[in-house]
This record gives sequence, C-alpha cells and structure tokens, in this order.
Amino acid sequence: MPLSIFGFQALWSPYLMGVLIFITIIYFLVTTKWRKDFKVSEPLKKSEAIYFIVAMVIIYVVKGSPVDLMAHIMFTMHMVQMAVLLLLVPIFLIKGIPWWLWKVAIEAPVVRTIFKVLTLPVVAVFVFIGLFSFYHLPSVLDYIKLSETLHGIYTFVLFLSAVFMYWPLIQNMPDRDHMKPLHKLAYIIANAVLITPACGLIIFAPNALYETYTNGDAWLKAMELCVPASTLSGLALSGPELFTDMKPVADQQLGGVLMKILQELIFGVLIAVIFTRWYRAEQKDPDKITADALAAHQKKWESQQQHGL
Repeated sequence: MPLSIFGFQALWSPYLMGVLIFITIIYFLVTTKWRKDFKVSEPLKKSEAIYFIVAMVIIYVVKGSPVDLMAHIMFTMHMVQMAVLLLLVPIFLIKGIPWWLWKVAIEAPVVRTIFKVLTLPVVAVFVFIGLFSFYHLPSVLDYIKLSETLHGIYTFVLFLSAVFMYWPLIQNMPDRDHMKPLHKLAYIIANAVLITPACGLIIFAPNALYETYTNGDAWLKAMELCVPASTLSGLALSGPELFTDMKPVADQQLGGVLMKILQELIFGVLIAVIFTRWYRAEQKDPDKITADALAAHQKKWESQQQHGL
C-alpha cells in the first residue's frame, strides 16, 4: 500500500518546515545584522553557517519527510531516525552556532549551573545513555508513543541530552577547558560500550517487543503522532504489515543492528578526526612536550632555591 494515502501533511510536514525556516532566519539575523547588539565584532564564519544549515536540513529529513512516517511503520526506520537525530545532528548544531552565541545562552543565570553539571563528561554520558535506554524499554516506548505531548517532550529532552553528551567533545569556546585528545578517544569508546546493552536487548530478543509496531490498535493510535486523526479515521488499516513484508522480529533486529552500525560509523569518523588533528599538532610542534617539561623543571628548581632547599 503506498504511503501517499496518508496525505501531503503527513508525508512532508509543512509546519515543521516553516518552523525550521523561521529558526534559520532568526539565526542569520542574530549572527549578522543583530550581532552588534551583543557587542560582538567577530563575523559569522562560512563553515558555521554551513554546519547550521546542514543541521536544519537533516532535522527536516528525519522528522518532516516520509522518513518520519516510515519510522512509525517500521522499527528499523525508527532506529535509523534515532541514530541520525541523536548522534549526527548535535555535532552540526554545536559547530554551527558561534561560540559567542553559545556563551550568551549557557551563561544565563538560570541555565549556567544546570548546563555546567549536565555537560560534565561522566554526567553527560550516563544521562544520555540512561534516557536512550529507558526510552527503548518496551513498556516505556509503547506508552510514550501513545501521547503526542509526552512523545514530543521526551524526544526534546533526549535530544538535549545528546547535545550535552557531545558538548565536552566538540565545543571550542576560547574561555573553556578542553578535553585532551586521549580523553576524547576514551570518552567516545565509553559511549559506544555503554549503549551496547540497549542495542543488544533489541537485537537478541526472540520475540517482537513493541506493541506500537505489532498490535493494530496500538499502532493506529501511535500513527496519530504524524498523521491527522481525521485522515486515519477515513482509512481502512489493520497494521504496519500493509506497508512492509518484513516480519516484526526481523524488523526489530535489523533496527538494532543498524543503530549500532550507524553509531560505530559516526564515532569512527570522530575518532579519525580527533586522532588526525592530534597527530598533526604533534608533528607541527614536536618539541612542545619537552619544552613544557623543561619549563616545569626550571620553575620547580627556582622555587627550591628561593626556599633554601
């Protein structure tokens, strides 16, 4: 059965497109025309603008195009959607927003303390993995997908936790501490390891776990998240089997496998970028470590001399 039966609004979400276009316009106004209001002279970099636009496009593709509709029909597409939204978009968003604009946002009185705590590496990774794993417990996912409000809130909170998780790894603010390359590599590996049990539960489960992908009534109710109820009421639908020949268990297992593969690919690219930059920095200044060590030794010796040691 073709997806076109759900209508243009369900397939292409013009409301989300309008919201993203509005956000993009505000972004360019703030970073160009209104920049002086923030007492900032640094111009918007071309790379930052590209990163931000790419982030907006990806968000629309995974949440506003037929991909979102398919994510409510097939668990495989749901996991692909989650992987892209949570593991790829935050990277482009963090790099696309200028550091001074981040500074304005995260140093607001109410936000400052909360942001500082939630972006501590240990806290950030466990909060993200915890929210992701909790969301994919069968009873939790089925319950959340039956409420448009609850689903929207949880998805937004989960996305924020992904931004917090990536922040220690990617942020490049001049007045902030930065993780050392070796610590970054360990951080990425820890993320990959900690998310494995949630994927393993999905991959190795002998039966289909989620009612919203197997039970006709629950599935129809969950479809209201992306299809107007008035449209659904006029369609004779029994379940997702009308749109795919894949068995629910196979669909679920493939979703878990793809989630893990996409995570490994994204993290693999990050590791390669971090290692390459680390290597180039060492090659550019091979005597830096030796010079720093000598300076520290000299300072210690002078201190001992001053105290008569």
